[in-house]
Amino acid sequence: MLAEYLPTLLFLIVATGIGIALLIVGNVLGPKRPGAEKLSPYECGFNAFEDARMQFDVRYYLIAIQFIIFDLEIIFIVPWATVFRDLGVVGLVEMAIFAGMLLLGFIYVWKRGALEWE
Repeated sequence: MLAEYLPTLLFLIVATGIGIALLIVGNVLGPKRPGAEKLSPYECGFNAFEDARMQFDVRYYLIAIQFIIFDLEIIFIVPWATVFRDLGVVGLVEMAIFAGMLLLGFIYVWKRGALEWE
């Protein structure tokens, strides 16, 4: 019975070996010329110009969280669409309720002005 898992084990061993070999080759053969510009802190597309304790606008985080929430909700629709015909009317009603709740949440966020960027 364990012989059936031999190809999978062999695949994992080869993949791990290739990954480790590439890391070692890159480390040995890669250029090592650190300069002042290369070692300087760089974040979010621009150089650091203030203290790390400066205040950020919370709207950036709200939009990021909303994107993740709506993106995950859309991902739930994909498996439903693949078995749509097998679920029948009950599946259609349940997805309509889900999509309606998604739409209500989007309208609420939009009316509250959370998608506005100044």
